[in-house]
Amino acid sequence: MGIDAGGTLIKIVYQEKNRMHYKKFPIFEMETAIAWLKIVAPNVKAALTGGKAHIIQQDFFPDEIIIPEFQATCEGAKLLLQEEGGNLEDPFLLVNIGTGTSWHVVKGGEYERILGSGMGGGTFTGLGSLLTKVEDFQELTMLANEGDKGKVDLLVRDIYESAEPPIDGNLTAANFAKGNKVKHTDADQMAALSNMITETIVLLTLQAAAIHQVKQVVFIGSTLVGNQSLRKGLEFYMNRLGLTGVFLKKGEYCGAVGAYFSV
Repeated sequence: MGIDAGGTLIKIVYQEKNRMHYKKFPIFEMETAIAWLKIVAPNVKAALTGGKAHIIQQDFFPDEIIIPEFQATCEGAKLLLQEEGGNLEDPFLLVNIGTGTSWHVVKGGEYERILGSGMGGGTFTGLGSLLTKVEDFQELTMLANEGDKGKVDLLVRDIYESAEPPIDGNLTAANFAKGNKVKHTDADQMAALSNMITETIVLLTLQAAAIHQVKQVVFIGSTLVGNQSLRKGLEFYMNRLGLTGVFLKKGEYCGAVGAYFSV
C-alpha cells in the first residue's frame, strides 16, 4: 500500500485482485483512515511519503519506510502517464498544485524540483473562506465555476472602454481591483480568486518552461479535482502561450502511486 500524507489530505493506493484502488481522507481524519486500513488489511505493508509521513510512521507503521516526497511524486506521475496513454517527450514540466504548488523538471529517470509557490489549494480554500464564509473545498469550487471574474477583476476592456484594446480585452489588468465598486456575489469573488491563482501558476510555469526549454507541462494535484474554473483557466493560457498542457485523471494520487511502486 502507498500512503501520501500531505498538508490537507491522506491519499491511499492499494492493489486487490490485480486492480488498483484509490482512496482519500482529510488529514484531520488520520486516525479514521488508519483504523479503516487496519480493518481492510490488518497485515498490510505500507510505503509512506508526504510532509506528515513521519507522524504516520511514528504512530502507526514504525517498521515501514518513508519515500522522499519529490521522488514519489515524479515517479508516480510517470507511471500514471504510461497508464493513461500519455506520450510526452523528455524533458517536461511537472506542476503539482496541492496545498501550495511545486514545479519539477522530469527527464528520463531524472527529476529536479526547480520552483515552489505558496499559491495553491491552501490559498483557494483559506482565502476563499475569508471572502465567502464557505469552508468546504467542493462548495468553493462550485462557486468559482458559476462566478464572473469580470465583476471583481479589472479587465483590459474596462480600461479601454469603447476603444479597441491592443490585447485580448478579457485578460486581467488588475486582480480584485473593482472591490465594491461593482455589485458582485460570492461566486464572482471565487471566480476572481481562482483566476488569480491560475495566472500566478501560469506565469511561473511560462518562466520555468523558457529557462528549461520545454513545451510540455503535466498538471497534477488535489486542487484540480472538480475545479473546472482552475482547469479551464490553465488550458486557456497554455494554448495561448504555445505550451501543451496534460491533466492526469488520477493526478492527485501521484505521491501515493510513486510510494507504492518504490518498494
